[in-house]
Amino acid sequence: MPYIHFTDEQKLRANSVDLAEFLRRQGEKLIPSGREKRLASDHSITVRGNEWFDHASEQGGHAISFVQQFYNLSYPEAVMKLLDGECAANYILTAPEPMEETKEFALPSASTSMRRMYAYLIQQRLIAWEVVNAFVKKGLIYESCEKSKDETKEFHNAVFVGFDECGVARHAHKRGIYTQGKSFRGNVVGCDPRYSFHWTGTGSKLYVFEAPIDMLAFITLYPDGWQSNSYVALCGTAEHAMLWMLEQNQQLEKVILCLDHDAAGIEAAGRLAEILRTQGRLLVAPLLPQYKDWDEELKARCGRDAQPAREHPQSIVKKEVCSRIVEKSVTVQPDRAVYQLPELLQSYQKHLRERKMDLAVDAMEQLSACAFSLALREYKQLGAPLTAAQAVSLLRDQMKPHTNRASILSRTAEIASAIQAALLQTQRVGIRGEEEKRKMAQMWMELSVSCAKIPVKYAADELAGTQKQALAHMQQM
Repeated sequence: MPYIHFTDEQKLRANSVDLAEFLRRQGEKLIPSGREKRLASDHSITVRGNEWFDHASEQGGHAISFVQQFYNLSYPEAVMKLLDGECAANYILTAPEPMEETKEFALPSASTSMRRMYAYLIQQRLIAWEVVNAFVKKGLIYESCEKSKDETKEFHNAVFVGFDECGVARHAHKRGIYTQGKSFRGNVVGCDPRYSFHWTGTGSKLYVFEAPIDMLAFITLYPDGWQSNSYVALCGTAEHAMLWMLEQNQQLEKVILCLDHDAAGIEAAGRLAEILRTQGRLLVAPLLPQYKDWDEELKARCGRDAQPAREHPQSIVKKEVCSRIVEKSVTVQPDRAVYQLPELLQSYQKHLRERKMDLAVDAMEQLSACAFSLALREYKQLGAPLTAAQAVSLLRDQMKPHTNRASILSRTAEIASAIQAALLQTQRVGIRGEEEKRKMAQMWMELSVSCAKIPVKYAADELAGTQKQALAHMQQM
């Protein structure tokens, strides 16, 4: 797009836009999460005022960088979107927040009866009575009763408590128990995320969930010997409670990641698996429900309507994209590919500047194909040639959605650096030994994967947009 000059006042105003209000106007749904709001479409992203944080990639910032990342826009485009074209209906700006004293954690007041909570979990959520009772007896679940500010109303919630190693309550997650409308859910202010809702058994398995309800639903579905296993509900997707459970229980040897069967859950499972593999001693296994989550799976088993699983858009498109790249790599001459890489990168950058995204993606696919052909040559010289099917699988298996979240527009420098490093390696004089050939094959493969991630994300974003429009249309019917 042409150069646009923004005054300092305009840039400050754009960066001060209240993100919750901005997202609501874009049609996004938000979920309360303490003092923050969590995106319903991506539970790893939270917003508060003009600030955002992605708990999966551990990145964050203010309004402009959020719009750049989330909507894949350039800096000028993001500023224009936040300024709303400088039309009359500008977005609300975030006022500076007053300094707040850190509130100490305290459990919500208990109700004199747990009748509503039992009815909600057993009749509405279909959790087995024996399971609910086991947690209640240990003080891990109870019913709260809290009054409104004007003391005219009472609010009852199911409270899921997390205790520390000394038996002191340090975490509580509240879930509304009313059956009409969308029920409240959120963590109590002052919680320590390490001590999220959990059950400690004596066995070697740890099952990890996003929400307490999912954890209870899973136990209801698979009750045999459940009390000997360990379970933890992250009350989100952060790893703190999972790692604390492993630290406190050295007998644990296998971690089963039972997160939601949707884009956010799939990304979180991939990220948690990587963290766990650094532990060395552990076996890690993902376990996806057939429906959206384990509570929906329980509904389906009981003959009720249940939300279907939602595959990650990148998982849907990556096979087709990788197949195209492998097909293109067959037509590439490896000796010439080395010289084509810088030219293709320049072409990609030019198309990006001109906002010709289809041409930019084509250039990046060709760049990936060139790097892949060079990797195939190294494998062949090592005596390990690949068939076309093996080549597609090799490329596809390295395309992990949780490592492919960043904006397409922010990756040029990273790819340019990888190309330069690979070219420098090829210019070394002398005969390369087997170990060097393996390193070279890995370097070309990593470059090919980095480039392939761009067309995969582009195609996935297009698919997600189409799916979102289709869902909105169905809801209006």
